[in-house]
Amino acid sequence: MKIILEKIGRRFNRDWIFRNINYTFESGKSYAILGANGSGKSTLLQVVSASLTSSEGELFYQKDGRPVDIENVFDYLSIAAPYMDLIEEFSLVEHIDFHFQFKTYREGYSRESVIELLGLRHSQHKALKNFSSGMRQRVKLALAFCADTEVLLLDEPTSNLDAQGVEWYLSLIKQFSAGRLVIVCSNQEHEYAFCDHRIGVEDYKL
Repeated sequence: MKIILEKIGRRFNRDWIFRNINYTFESGKSYAILGANGSGKSTLLQVVSASLTSSEGELFYQKDGRPVDIENVFDYLSIAAPYMDLIEEFSLVEHIDFHFQFKTYREGYSRESVIELLGLRHSQHKALKNFSSGMRQRVKLALAFCADTEVLLLDEPTSNLDAQGVEWYLSLIKQFSAGRLVIVCSNQEHEYAFCDHRIGVEDYKL
C-alpha cells in the first residue's frame, strides 16, 4: 500500500495551515507527523485518511501498484484519534460487535480476545459512557490495532493514558505494527520513538 501526496495544501479561511507537501507513505514503514499543538498535525492526518479534502493538490492511494478509489480507502485503514467518538450508549461488547461489522478481525482475533487484550472483561457489559477517559482511549486503540487493515493512523495515541497505559500502547506497537503502514501524529517522543521517518508540519508553512 502507498499513500501519495502531491502538492497537498489545506487552508482555513484565508490562512494556509500547510502547503506544497509532496510525500509518499509506504507499507512496512512507520512515520511520525510532528509539530506543536495547533500546527496542523491532525488536519494533515485527516487529509491522509481522505476524511478531509485538501484545499489544493492531489491524494492517491495505491495497492500493488494499482489505484484505489478514494471512496474505498476506509477498507484499508484504521484510525484512533481524540476527535473520534465512541457510541457511549453501547456496552463494550456491543461497540466491538458494531465496529467489526465494518472491519475484519486480524487473524486469530475475536470479540473475546479484544476484550482480553483490553483487560476489561469485568466491564464488558458496562456502557461506554461510564468508562474513564483512559479506558475509552484503550478501546479506540484496541479497535484500530485489532482490525485487519494495512494502514494504521494514530493521533496522540497515549492521550489520557497513565504510565501503565503507555506501556500497554508500546506493547501493541510491537505486536501489531509489523508489515503495516503506520503514521503517528504526536509531540510526545515516547509515542513515536519507534518511527522510521519524521515529517515536520512546520516545514510546510508559508
